[in-house]
Amino acid sequence: MFQGAAQLSLDAKGRLVVPTRHRDRLLSESQSKLVLTAHPHRCLLLYPAPAWEPIRARMLGFSSFDPQTSLWKRLLVGFAEELELDASGRVLVSPELRKFAGIDRQVMMVGQGSHFEVWSTEAWDAQLATLGQSDTLPPGMENFAL
Repeated sequence: MFQGAAQLSLDAKGRLVVPTRHRDRLLSESQSKLVLTAHPHRCLLLYPAPAWEPIRARMLGFSSFDPQTSLWKRLLVGFAEELELDASGRVLVSPELRKFAGIDRQVMMVGQGSHFEVWSTEAWDAQLATLGQSDTLPPGMENFAL
C-alpha cells in the first residue's frame, strides 16, 4: 500500500527521485518495472507494472468508437511509459508528461494505495484549496465516518 505525500524536485534532466521509504516496496511489487501515465485531472500516475496491467487490459477492451472512452484510452494508454528505477532510485519523467501535467521542477508525490499521483505543486495546491468548499459527499461515501 502506497500512502503519504512528499514534496520533491525534478533534476535538470527531468528525473524524479522516489523517496527511499517507497523504493523497496515499488521494487518488490514491480520487479523494477514501473508505468507512468497521464490522468484527466492533469496529474501523473505512477504504478508498479503488475498493478497497471489489469487497468491497461480493461482500457483496451473499451470501444474506440465511443468519444469518451477514446479520450480516456488516449490519455491512460497513449501516454503510458514503461520505466525502471535507476541505481539512484530515479525515474525519468518525459517532456511530454511534464508538459501535460504542467510540471516544471517541484512536484508532490501522493500515495493512493496501489499507485502514486504526481502533481505539479501549483496544481496540488489548487486541489487542496477546493477541500471544504462543499459539504456534499461523493456518491458512495454518504455513511463514511472518520
